[in-house]
Amino acid sequence: MKNPNQPFEWYDRARYGLFIHWGIYSLLGRGEQVLFRERLDHREYEKLARRFNPGKFDADDWARQAKAAGMKYAVLTTKHHDGFCLFDSAHTDYTSVKTAAGRDLVGEYVRAFRRHGLRVGLYYSLADWRFPAYFDGSAKDPKAFSAFRSTIHEQVRELCTNYGRIDVLWFDGGWPHDAATWQSGKLDRMIRRLQPHVMINDRLHGGGGGNVKPVGKASLRRHGYYDTAEQHAPGVQPVRRPIETLRTTHDSWWGYCKGDPHWKSPREAVRLLSHAAGCGANFLLNVGPKADGTFPVPFQRILMETGRWLAGNGEGVYDTVEGILDLRTLGWSTLKGKALYLHVHYWPGREAIVYGLANRVRSARILGTGQSVRVAQDGLHVRLQDLPARAPDPACSVIKLNLDGAPREDPSVVHLWEQGRALGSLSRWVSTTAGS
Repeated sequence: MKNPNQPFEWYDRARYGLFIHWGIYSLLGRGEQVLFRERLDHREYEKLARRFNPGKFDADDWARQAKAAGMKYAVLTTKHHDGFCLFDSAHTDYTSVKTAAGRDLVGEYVRAFRRHGLRVGLYYSLADWRFPAYFDGSAKDPKAFSAFRSTIHEQVRELCTNYGRIDVLWFDGGWPHDAATWQSGKLDRMIRRLQPHVMINDRLHGGGGGNVKPVGKASLRRHGYYDTAEQHAPGVQPVRRPIETLRTTHDSWWGYCKGDPHWKSPREAVRLLSHAAGCGANFLLNVGPKADGTFPVPFQRILMETGRWLAGNGEGVYDTVEGILDLRTLGWSTLKGKALYLHVHYWPGREAIVYGLANRVRSARILGTGQSVRVAQDGLHVRLQDLPARAPDPACSVIKLNLDGAPREDPSVVHLWEQGRALGSLSRWVSTTAGS
């Protein structure tokens, strides 16, 4: 069991969070990168700040929905690549405080989510597409880039100073420069002085597709740092530290896109959450609120479904670690203490077969219903029998196996296409069971 007194341990227990991409781009409804993708006139785009006045924004309502969904933390875009800030900054007038909204939206978010017992994260993009120096880099005009970079550092200081305890800092937008050009080490040291307990994602020092190029050993830090897997399941990590998989809820856009009808279904969101837990990762599910400050209705349905599912199955998600065994014909697994949780995405009918477990199974039950499951164990085969003919939960059913010790895979097990292993056990499997 992890020590809850350690400042970073909460992150590994959380497993589910809310990502919020919101800004003046929501008025156009063509995603968060419309300024760059369509090469819009900056002067016309910046006029959106005169119209951005989200009269229906209620940070407490956002927090209530996130908490009911089973989320443990959230991350809000304080400034995206377009440069518009949702917070009060002494370094620019291009903020929600000094334009039409007249509100510190970051401050409202922070206070509300804290009130509802959720951890608070802030996203900040190093990029700012309004400045030629960002694209030119330090070589072409060192003085201009230095001034630009200084503003970036000072805005991060404001975020670390003006909003109390921050639990996550989520950096983005480092492309095309490396960590040395951004002076990421200097920025990191300032952050740690002001917020020593904060979790920092990999994109400050190097990591994440299309982001900061790593320089030096800072990208290898483990305690207080984590990796990101954008739009895909976690793979093999170069550094063994926490990881977060982040997903959009419709086709590809993070900001509100009114023309994209390809929303993930509520059941798909549950399965992505389950899969992330099986990989030992947090699942950061994104929403692009509308310009008025409300969550789109399809996203609200997703939140309701994940909340329903976690109410019965959260034991197999929160505070778990990545699973063991090859369970691909059923789904995935998670571990906690002496329990093995089978996340069954593909319900097999009356019997499920698990192979390779080194432990003895003491008992088994279906989490969502509490129904006991009959277990027959022969060598490395575990047969779960007399199961319901249909999946108890159409999104994902979870079966808890109580074991005689910490879950272990038998060392003799060879996985499909695994290299560098003696295959004698597979040869014996064929010779003793094949009909020829």
